[in-house]
Amino acid sequence: MTETELAALLRTWLSQDRGRMRALELAQQCAQMHTLPQWCLAAGFVRNLVWDKLHDIKQRPLNDIDLIYYCPLDTRPERDRAIEAYLQTLAPDLPWSVKNQARMHLNNQDNPYQSTHDAMCYWPEQETAVAVYLEHMPNTESSVVDNLQLIAPFGLSSLFALQLTHNPKRALAVFEQRIATKNWLKQYPRLSLANDLS
Repeated sequence: MTETELAALLRTWLSQDRGRMRALELAQQCAQMHTLPQWCLAAGFVRNLVWDKLHDIKQRPLNDIDLIYYCPLDTRPERDRAIEAYLQTLAPDLPWSVKNQARMHLNNQDNPYQSTHDAMCYWPEQETAVAVYLEHMPNTESSVVDNLQLIAPFGLSSLFALQLTHNPKRALAVFEQRIATKNWLKQYPRLSLANDLS
């Protein structure tokens, strides 16, 4: 399948997932209320949906919802905590995590990131660097699928190929530690490492 076809399939899967659509609608409401530029729900929110589908795993509860955005004008951690608190009032049953990507370069000792997309280009495994956001609230004039916009700096092919690919912008040890601690290879036995890590 082409990247366009994979993106269409992914948007369809997202639109059919009630839990994820609820989270997206709440995140969009929050983004409007708190003025969150370049917001999206990222990482396992999208990645795990693909892996679950390709492993015939029935819908599981979301164990982490990463809302990321990019706002260099206010990078205080307290702002992210306040946004998380707001999301908890909207949906206390959901595990929200909010991170302004304009600040995250400090944790990783990188040069300042220029956008949400740029920040995702530094994530340890390429298949995690995929995100989705709602462009508009669904209405009668446009379908839900049309409103789902994807951000995937490394594309979707390796994600759908069930690969784990080390991002050379991050230390290999970080990549290997994440694989070990996340237990992905046991949870998803069809995953394979795309790189020769020896």
